[in-house]
Amino acid sequence: MEMISQMHTFDGVPAAAELRGTTVVVVDLEATCWKDGDINASEIIEIGAVRVTPAGSLADRFQTFVQPKEHPVLSEFCTQLTHIRQADVDAAPAYPEALEAFANWADQLPPYILASWGEYDKNQLRRDCRRHAVTYPFGRHVNLKKVYAQHVGKPPCGMARALAQAGLPLLGTHHRGIDDAVNIARILRWMWGMEDTP
Repeated sequence: MEMISQMHTFDGVPAAAELRGTTVVVVDLEATCWKDGDINASEIIEIGAVRVTPAGSLADRFQTFVQPKEHPVLSEFCTQLTHIRQADVDAAPAYPEALEAFANWADQLPPYILASWGEYDKNQLRRDCRRHAVTYPFGRHVNLKKVYAQHVGKPPCGMARALAQAGLPLLGTHHRGIDDAVNIARILRWMWGMEDTP
């Protein structure tokens, strides 16, 4: 294996191979946003997730829209970025119900590691748990952006760039939770040396 520069290794970040043999739940969130908005004001509007089995198959998918509480009307910037419509969130469950459904789905095949591209998703889940006074239900989280950077020996980058570097086409719509979760899971499989199977 190619030696990785110290500059691109991260304390406490597992090698991609160390995740093999474990169920990994890859999650990606979309949240309310504004062109010049405060990230702390953002609320989750979509939860997308893929279950990657220890054998590496993309076994199961979870998706729900979420109705925002403090800013229920989506900005034009948000709808253009995510392609999520106002009608999608108006008909969606509130965060506590959506979180419970996601956690119940994830818990169907324990044990698992929750993973996302960066720390944003974990932090946003925690922010919305505090906002709604509900308990954060997940255990260990792995930042796959750092795992990938460590794997290829390059600085951390966005998901779309990582796909391009790996020679994988971007599937679906970028900035849609379920599609991004699938693409991140494909990057994980690529790090495991597996052929691409969308």
